[in-house]
Amino acid sequence: MQTRNKFFDDMSQLMTNAMGVAQGAKTEAETAFKSFVDRWMADRDFVTREEFDAVRAMAQKAREENTALEARIAALEAGLAKKKG
Repeated sequence: MQTRNKFFDDMSQLMTNAMGVAQGAKTEAETAFKSFVDRWMADRDFVTREEFDAVRAMAQKAREENTALEARIAALEAGLAKKKG
């Protein structure tokens, strides 16, 4: 029959409790950090993906219109040059 050693039982219980405290501290630290990051992000003027995509589409359309207008101006200038020449 084995006899239980009180010292080892107490040390085992102490380590188990310490691990529980460490796990709780880790969870609390993660929660605090996540809250900090959420607050920091909310204070910045970041745009949503939808807003970014909308502005990107508008810029693409403006580029296409500029290209079309450049071609039209070039054609008008060429026509004007033919009439003068």
